Amino acid sequence: MIRFRIQKRKPLPGWAKIVIPLAAIVVTLVLAAIPILIAGGHLWKSYYYLFYGALGTRFNLLETFVKASPLLLTGLAVAFAFRAKFWNIGAEGQLLAGALTATVLGVNMGGVPAFLVLPIIIMTGFLAGGVWAAIPALLKTKLKVDDVVSTLLLNYVMIHIMGALLFGPLQQPGSSWPRSAAIIKAATYPLLVPRSRFHMGILIALFAVFVIWFINQKTTFGYRSKAVGVNINAAHFGGINTTAVIVWTALISGGLAGLAGVGELCAIQYRLIMDISPGYGYSGIVIAMLGNLHPVGVLFSSLFFSVIIVGAQTMSRMTGVPTYIAEVIQGMSLMVMLIFLLFTEYKIKVMQK
Repeated sequence: MIRFRIQKRKPLPGWAKIVIPLAAIVVTLVLAAIPILIAGGHLWKSYYYLFYGALGTRFNLLETFVKASPLLLTGLAVAFAFRAKFWNIGAEGQLLAGALTATVLGVNMGGVPAFLVLPIIIMTGFLAGGVWAAIPALLKTKLKVDDVVSTLLLNYVMIHIMGALLFGPLQQPGSSWPRSAAIIKAATYPLLVPRSRFHMGILIALFAVFVIWFINQKTTFGYRSKAVGVNINAAHFGGINTTAVIVWTALISGGLAGLAGVGELCAIQYRLIMDISPGYGYSGIVIAMLGNLHPVGVLFSSLFFSVIIVGAQTMSRMTGVPTYIAEVIQGMSLMVMLIFLLFTEYKIKVMQK
């Protein structure tokens, strides 16, 4: 009789948490050759136009950064929550909460001094996403409600709240479409590169990488968060207020997702629409896992996803390979990363009896 025994390996060094996601990306690109060939594309030509469409020109490169910004923020949001074993599947709803709050303020702050408008919108958008994430955190800590279920279901609650407002008080006067009026000029993010959409929100997302890394590595809260994630009972026994850690983790995680919504509203759409997010919150889950829950790994994985999404459009036009190949590659990257984690964090022994 053959039995399998799984044992935990020693913790990986810090550099491995960055190298493993990069290795997973390389393996994913190799494996992606299979669906590309099945779709009838010329392999090298398809890869050429995939990367040329994302990185080959000044416009394409800047668009890749634009697309990476919300992916990076939602990826950081999920990674920060997962590190403390708060299973935040609700980044999509938190993103919408940030966008909705920014819309209400951005439309109605005409009498506020211009230099105060953006700081207020950014802070309240962060707070809105954080509060929306704190609801399931409190349900988890106080009532033992499963956080996977509650965070996921709150996505749909926020979608319907936003729909009710866009067909009601927030709807643009005279329009039959579910969209708000345009936000005022002072509420828009500055564009940093002429003749492009490269905006201030991209720098905010990059700064968030440093902030989350600093919290994780250099603060007492980062240590407590990791301890709760490793063993919540041991952390509680050691004197850590686990309820406070989980709630504060949720506030920061949801706030990051809320910032993604603020960026999409204030730099891309300039008004709230139902499709303001094509699923950035759900993509953030895959990005966080591909990045091994490390802020720098999340940065690389969000750039990889952005390259695939942006480049797939050019690849499709030039080779006939469907743009849906981008979603296939994203799914493959998650599977490859999970396999990498299985064999780098666990030892599987075959035993005979």
